[in-house]
Amino acid sequence: MHKPVQVTAPANMPVSLPEAKKQCRLDDDVDDEDDLIEMYIAAATGLLDGYNGILGRCLIEQEWRQDFDRFCRTMRLPLLPSGIVSITWRDRAGQISTIGSANYRLLTDALGGYVQFRNDYAFPTDLNPHAAISITFKAGYGPDPTDIPGPIRQAIRMTVAHWNANREGVNVGNITTELPLGVEFSLSPYKTARI
Repeated sequence: MHKPVQVTAPANMPVSLPEAKKQCRLDDDVDDEDDLIEMYIAAATGLLDGYNGILGRCLIEQEWRQDFDRFCRTMRLPLLPSGIVSITWRDRAGQISTIGSANYRLLTDALGGYVQFRNDYAFPTDLNPHAAISITFKAGYGPDPTDIPGPIRQAIRMTVAHWNANREGVNVGNITTELPLGVEFSLSPYKTARI
């Protein structure tokens, strides 16, 4: 299994600029620091979202591709997929073919999502030796920010407000904190295991 690749980025952020400004207690009419707040929103989202994010899952719906060198009846996918866009395979000559959706299904279990091929599906044998199979899938809570659980959105708002109020690491006594109290607590139920 190769590292997954983002095919289509999310259309918007999980938290809007007005929401973040309200959490920061900034006047919505003043736009002096809008660019900075938007950078904080993007950075806070990046800490949580996608393959490298703390949560190990996608927030706003987006498309990813997972490549494999060979077929298996069960093929694990990262990021808790919500739907399969396509499954293709490439032969030794470089020709790409699509596998019909009737030949597989997307399932989930305690370890996450996976594609299971029908027992009667005959796997192609003339596979390219490297990254021959590509599964493109959707992942995320949904296309709208309100599809994301409230605690995750609140954690992003709290992080943005913390960064806005403390523009460098905070040292209280001998303890340096990077995230405000409550963020880790808010996020812990939504973390997934890495595969």
